[in-house]
Amino acid sequence: MIDREQLHRDGYVLLRREIPADWLDDLRRAFDAGVQPSELWPVPRDPGWRHSLLDLDPTVQAVCRLPRLLAAVGALIGERFFLAQVEGREPLPGCGHQGLHRDLSAQRPGDTVNALAFFDDYGADNGATRLVPGSHRPTRDAPPLGPDDESRGTQLAGAAGDILVFDADLVHAGSRNPGDLRRRSVLIGYFAESNYAAHLGTVRLRGIRMDTSERFEP
Repeated sequence: MIDREQLHRDGYVLLRREIPADWLDDLRRAFDAGVQPSELWPVPRDPGWRHSLLDLDPTVQAVCRLPRLLAAVGALIGERFFLAQVEGREPLPGCGHQGLHRDLSAQRPGDTVNALAFFDDYGADNGATRLVPGSHRPTRDAPPLGPDDESRGTQLAGAAGDILVFDADLVHAGSRNPGDLRRRSVLIGYFAESNYAAHLGTVRLRGIRMDTSERFEP
């Protein structure tokens, strides 16, 4: 079950071991097979990361439709929504650090939700995600949170098969991968149905090949 009150308060939920264990080897193979250099993408990617084009892989698509993942996304968006994008990402050794930031909703607060599905164990030793709980809906009197202000942040740690689901307005960031451990994941984007026309206008720029016409109910 999803604790909806906590989900809305914190702006995220970490679904532990949500991906079936017997899917993981296929997912890692799909990630590695789909890796493309930055210059081969429609818009060049950050050279400090491996980026994998894998949105047509059937097991990846099955991950995007896991029931508890869709339930968490629907609880945050609160209306009909669609799967907009999925892309593989992995920080290279010595790379991956990001300043704290928000990905931002498209039209209204809460209309965009992201998920990170981890194919490898993750933590401080391979550049796991940092986030600031509750930062997606700051109060008017809340002090501003700069990209280098780590005072309220926390770094995640967990196992292959976990999925982080979070409001796009939640303050978060990738971390530097200090060693040579792998940290393969897919970043999945879900949008409220009202954003579909705008989404179609940028699919080529974002390297999206999959069908995005399916709709999900909250």
